[in-house]
Amino acid sequence: MKYVVVLGDGMADEPIQALGGKTPLEYAKTEAMDALSRKAEIGMVHTIPEGMKPGSDTANLSVLGYDPKRYYSGRSPLEALSIGVPMKNTDIALRCNIVTLSEEDVPFEERTILDHSSGEISTEDCTVLLNAVRKELETDTYKFYAGTSYRHCLIWDKGKVIELAQPHDVLGQIIGQYLPADRAMYEMMRKSYDILVNHPINLDRKRKGLNPANCCWFWGAGTRPMLSSFEEKTGKKGMMISAVDLLKGIAVGAGMGVAKVDGANGGLHTNYEGKARAAVEALTEQGYDFAYIHVEAPDEMGHQGSVERKVQAIENIDSRVIAPLVKGLRERKVDFRLLVLPDHPTPIRVRTHTADAVPYMLYDSTDEEAHTWNYNEKEGRASGNYIAKGHEMMEHLFSR
Repeated sequence: MKYVVVLGDGMADEPIQALGGKTPLEYAKTEAMDALSRKAEIGMVHTIPEGMKPGSDTANLSVLGYDPKRYYSGRSPLEALSIGVPMKNTDIALRCNIVTLSEEDVPFEERTILDHSSGEISTEDCTVLLNAVRKELETDTYKFYAGTSYRHCLIWDKGKVIELAQPHDVLGQIIGQYLPADRAMYEMMRKSYDILVNHPINLDRKRKGLNPANCCWFWGAGTRPMLSSFEEKTGKKGMMISAVDLLKGIAVGAGMGVAKVDGANGGLHTNYEGKARAAVEALTEQGYDFAYIHVEAPDEMGHQGSVERKVQAIENIDSRVIAPLVKGLRERKVDFRLLVLPDHPTPIRVRTHTADAVPYMLYDSTDEEAHTWNYNEKEGRASGNYIAKGHEMMEHLFSR
């Protein structure tokens, strides 16, 4: 038996009037998922422990079987693992988003945050911008490391874990009340705006009607993580397939393999087929028992507040990941169990994460029991199946 998770980041939502009172998952054309759901278990699972913030960090740890209350030490340290940052026990890692702030003639703290991802800027362009910041602001105490797209890392030598606002939680708001209380952090953010606002890359982006990447935003502070081995914990050799440094970092910390998929970028136009192909190859040719396919696109579209693009992202996961994945495993005559779920909701209404339970679908290729349900939030709740602790989901997946 082989095991696969397809995780649509932020895929769950609320009923939306523009979709006739349906959620994006309920509204989207999902022929592959609908066909599987007829022979699958569906239900709801709570991935965010009570009292913890609803982030992709805590939620994906939970789905992978790691209780966040025991294993979570901050988001950025996990991303630092992914990009090979040599963290000391006394280091603090912080996420460094390069975001879009408004550019009217007002004091820095009166600007508005418009986009946490700077229009899903390319890794190549954003690395050039980060290097411009690094040249002016890096010291022995603060070191910058390039990641993927707008997502980068700052290491603070002998730092402290401080409370910092997540940029995707405060979109459209004036930034003053969300700026760091720590003076050095505040000054680096302010100076980064001065460095980036008239950078040639940003002048060109504005000419093209694209959001400029004009300010560093620090958040997600944490200490060096200590995860136990996924293989020792589960008895399964696992492969992570994701464009996002956070997921790669979790995999590195857990001793899982990390697949490289050309064109996987964490955006709407990622290499969906390449991810499916990487999973099939890992499971049938490379000796892996378990593959975790993470797709960031629904979450990004939720943060953007785009109903149409979130529906498109879900349809892409269905037709371009799940359909070829299932086809590839069946052609190779492999028995498999497939778990499909989001990590958390990212409702269009709020454009950020919530801690509500999410729908799951668990399909077993050897189980022919017939059902009449479809996979979505409404029918997941109606099924009566509920898993209260998300970190128990892996045990449920591996129960056969």
